[in-house]
Amino acid sequence: MAEITPETVSTAALAYLGDSVTELWVRRRLVTSGISSAGKLNEMALGYVRATEQSAALKRMLPHLTEEEAAVFRRGKNIDHHSMPKSASQKEYREATGFETVFGYLYLKGMNDRIDELLTLAYSEEQL
Repeated sequence: MAEITPETVSTAALAYLGDSVTELWVRRRLVTSGISSAGKLNEMALGYVRATEQSAALKRMLPHLTEEEAAVFRRGKNIDHHSMPKSASQKEYREATGFETVFGYLYLKGMNDRIDELLTLAYSEEQL
């Protein structure tokens, strides 16, 4: 199997991976908060991974991105979308895709501490 790096996968694949990275981070935070009901955990997690929520989280995180991370965000934001959810505007959906792309990129770079740092900025402790 070939080595997978941010340079060897498409921007869409980075966003796909970043979606999972973000969701896992949110789920881990919710579980460690002491909530034990799977239904409640799922309901709460959805409140963080929807495009509208990711777009809002991006605004809190954006000023803290490095130049490299901001370039990755712009790449993700600008990919072509063939479908859009009804619950988000085109702008929100594009921003959410860029948000996810950053985390797919950081994950493949092995920068788990940076992922935690940025997601902590994006989703304040009061939210979780």
